Amino acid sequence: MSKVGEFEELRSLLFSIAYRILGSVSEAEDAVQETWLRFDATTTLPTSTKAFLSAAVTRISIDVLRSARVRREQYVGPWFPEPLLNDPYEDPARSVELAESVSVAALLLLERLSPLERAVFVLREVFGFGFDEVAAAVERSEAACRQLLVRARRHMEAGRPRFRPAREERDALASRFFDALSEGDVGGLRELLAADVTMAGDGGGKSPQLARTVTGTEPVARLLAAGFPALLSVGVSFAAHELNGGPGAVFRDRDGRVLHTLALDVADGRIRAIRLVINPDKLGHLGPVADVWAIDRETRQLMRTMRQPRQPTC
Repeated sequence: MSKVGEFEELRSLLFSIAYRILGSVSEAEDAVQETWLRFDATTTLPTSTKAFLSAAVTRISIDVLRSARVRREQYVGPWFPEPLLNDPYEDPARSVELAESVSVAALLLLERLSPLERAVFVLREVFGFGFDEVAAAVERSEAACRQLLVRARRHMEAGRPRFRPAREERDALASRFFDALSEGDVGGLRELLAADVTMAGDGGGKSPQLARTVTGTEPVARLLAAGFPALLSVGVSFAAHELNGGPGAVFRDRDGRVLHTLALDVADGRIRAIRLVINPDKLGHLGPVADVWAIDRETRQLMRTMRQPRQPTC
């Protein structure tokens, strides 16, 4: 098989490794492209193409993450990973690990780890690489990698919910949520939200976003019931879609351009977090991006008009 053929067979795996380390679709795609350039430049074929490419994309991703962490510390507002519609890599033997590890909640937990801890956890826990392969990829001893994995597991387990719902239960709850959202049904939303539910938006300072994280059933329900029907009234539409392996939706303007995404985190029979990605830099891989500022102005004007008292008629 040609170099191109071998690389293309492993492209989905390489992207999935890079995305979990970086939390960014665009950066993961760049890491995969750089991996190809390094592979193409080799004069002798490695003993294991999979091991060579996996190690290369891991090292590239670690380097990118180290510089990205500095930028993320200066990021305006909450930082969320770029929304992923479909994980291209499939492995029936590790389907549970793959699905859980790509969730927004898991990726945010991974942000707490050092770049090396994150890489070791992804390679070993998610993709099942042997410690010898992990050690070669991160250029550390096997003993050091075992210690890195212990620390990574401790951080990850501390932040995970005790119970995750079955897919059918989760999807049914999400369907009820989007019905109530469309109708502006405060009571219907209230029934689905956890007592400590949080709602936050990632605008990165480049789009309107929530001024702060909103917490609690009543504040979140009322904010949703007031804001989203107004969006629908100015031509915005949404389609439920799996995001990062969980329930979510993609919102578009009247011309079909992407406005933002909304992801739900469901646990213990309730919605515990609602996360919006509004930063246009994080949405370009989903299609043409809407002018979110124009939509915001139009929506605010509509809501002001709706609040104005009607003049009495004679």
